[in-house]
Amino acid sequence: MDLLERIEANIRANELIAPGAEVLCLVSGGPDSTCLYFALRELGYDISALHVNYGLRGCDSDDDARFCERELGAEIVAFDARGASEAELRAIRYAQAPERLRATGHTASDQVETILYRLVTSGNTKGIKAKREDGVVRPLLTAWREETEEFCRERDLLYRTDASNPDTVRGLIRGQILPLLEQLHPAARANILRALDRRRTMPPALATLLDSPTGSKRVDLGGGLQAVREHERLWLERGPVELAGEVRWGDWRIRSALAGLKVRGWRPGDRLAGRRKKIQDVFVDAKIPRSEREAWPLVVRGDEVLAVPGIVEHPDVQAERV
Repeated sequence: MDLLERIEANIRANELIAPGAEVLCLVSGGPDSTCLYFALRELGYDISALHVNYGLRGCDSDDDARFCERELGAEIVAFDARGASEAELRAIRYAQAPERLRATGHTASDQVETILYRLVTSGNTKGIKAKREDGVVRPLLTAWREETEEFCRERDLLYRTDASNPDTVRGLIRGQILPLLEQLHPAARANILRALDRRRTMPPALATLLDSPTGSKRVDLGGGLQAVREHERLWLERGPVELAGEVRWGDWRIRSALAGLKVRGWRPGDRLAGRRKKIQDVFVDAKIPRSEREAWPLVVRGDEVLAVPGIVEHPDVQAERV
C-alpha cells in the first residue's frame, strides 16, 4: 500500500476518525504534522489546524507560528512556557480544544524512539497509543518520518525544521542511539517495533496491567475472568459470581438462600464482616499456603466478607469440598 492507503487503513482499523468527519490537526509546522494536515485533506476529511506557540525559542518560535498560520491556516495559541518540562508542554498542548476531535502527527519513527526511551527509563516497551484516553488520535503511526518528508517533497509542501530537536532526549535517541543500533542491524527500527507488536498480541487490558507501575491492580479480561497483580505476582481469577442457589468454585460447592450474595476470590485488604480481622490473617492462622489463597472462594455481600469456606463459617452459607 502507498502512504495514503496505509494512513487510511490505520484510521479504519483503530476507528480513529469517522469517514468525512471534522478533525483538528495539532501542528508544529514540521514535516510530520504538515503531512498529517494535507494527507487527511486528500483522504476527504474536514480539516482545520491549531498551533501552540510555547515561546521557547524566541524569534524561531514566532516564525513557526506565522508559518503554520500562513501555510496551514492554523489557529495560534500562545504561551510563555519557558522553564516548563516536556511533560508540562505536552499537557498544555493536549489541553487545547478538548471538545473537538484532535489529531497529531506522531509516526512510526516516534514510536520507536518512545519504546527505546521507556525501555531504558522504566523497563517496559509501552508505546504511543493510536488513540489517547482524551480522544486525541494518531493517524500516522504506520508511516516513517522519511515518508512524511517525501510526501511533502512530492507535493512541493514547505515545512519547518526545529533546530532545538538535537538538544532534546528524543534528539539524542534519533541522532546518536538509533544510528548506532542500525550499524548492528539495518532493520533495527522495524525489529524494535516488533516488541510492541508482541505486546499487542495479549489482551490490551492485560498489557496495561503488566505495564502499570502500581503495586496492586486488577483488570477485567471479559468472560468473567480477571487478572490480578500484587507487586511481582500475577494470577487469573473468576470475577464475582452471583450466589443464586448453588455455585461451583474450583473444587468447592457453595449454597445459600440469602439474597445479594456473591462468590469471588480474595483481594488484598479484605476483612471479615463486622470485624477488624483481615482475610490475609485468616489464611495465615489457618495455615493456607500463599499459592492457594488466590483460588480460595470468599462469600461476600458488597465489600463485606461473610464466609471463607472451610475456615470461617456462616449459618446461612453451606460449603463443601468435592
